[in-house]
Amino acid sequence: MQAYRIPAWGEPARFMEVEVPTPGAGEVLVQVAGAGLCHSDFGMQQMPAEYGAALGWQMPFTLGHETGGTVAAIGSGVTKVEVGQAVALVSPSSCGACEFCLTGHDNNCPFGASGRGYGRDGGLAPYVLVDSERALIPLDTLDPATVGPLTDAGNTAMHAVKRVLPKLGAGSSAVVIGAGGLGAFAIQIIRALSGATVIAVDTNPQRLEIALELGAHHTLTGVSDTTVSEIQALTGSIGANAILDFAGFDATIAAGLAATRPGGSYGLVGAGGGKLDAQWFGALPRDGEVFAFQGGTIADTHDVISLAESGAIRNDVDTYPFERVAEAYEDLHAGRLRGRAVILL
Repeated sequence: MQAYRIPAWGEPARFMEVEVPTPGAGEVLVQVAGAGLCHSDFGMQQMPAEYGAALGWQMPFTLGHETGGTVAAIGSGVTKVEVGQAVALVSPSSCGACEFCLTGHDNNCPFGASGRGYGRDGGLAPYVLVDSERALIPLDTLDPATVGPLTDAGNTAMHAVKRVLPKLGAGSSAVVIGAGGLGAFAIQIIRALSGATVIAVDTNPQRLEIALELGAHHTLTGVSDTTVSEIQALTGSIGANAILDFAGFDATIAAGLAATRPGGSYGLVGAGGGKLDAQWFGALPRDGEVFAFQGGTIADTHDVISLAESGAIRNDVDTYPFERVAEAYEDLHAGRLRGRAVILL
């Protein structure tokens, strides 16, 4: 079969011929219906060999860590899914046996640095091998061809919102910095799970228009010298109960922390590489919480898919046929997409 793979360290991805996998004991072969693309895919193609090797990655591998499809074959011992069943594939990898996995914190699994679409073969191919049925979520009404973004962008946004949900009671406010793929899900999840007033911040006017469609009450254009005062004006002069930063640049980190009210929460999710060059006193929210994380849990994926199944949130996608995957990546990189890019197979 044809697969879209990174052939070697530092080389761009391309189509390559590979064998169709055969499931062994405990494994499941999924026929891919659709696979989402992610900005992280670009970084993988530029990753230095020494860094990738430290993560346990091996070249070549097939891209695609946002995948949905139908069960094509099962190995011995598989009991929770059956051939022909529509499924979503959990995006983060985890062992299922360590302390983190056994306590529901599988996003912190020390064996999760290598997974489908990042270091191992992912979903940009007609078939993908899944090493454990715990990584499969049966679907009811959702289309497996377009469910993929929920397993990564949706999963990460769900994890972020659940972290701050205790702060979002009656009369509360939440700021979402970066209203793109992850931020768009966060806006919807906050509206679905709380009564908070949502303020969306983004430099892209189209994203702000979509944010209002998705339920944001207010929008702010970019981060500037007036952003903190604008947020304070919208929150009774004391700042937001929760701020989720899906950008992660110097300016967004500084503004987000400054606009978090005492006792509030600031969550750094975006990988913009920013830093805070300031003394902790006065720069951090008083009696508040500052946190960061990498991806969500299997439970988060179940929860966000349940919300989508119920119709509480929507999953906007721009679809491309498999042969146009390179074009889809170009459109993603250029910011020409309205939703998440999904490759149909």
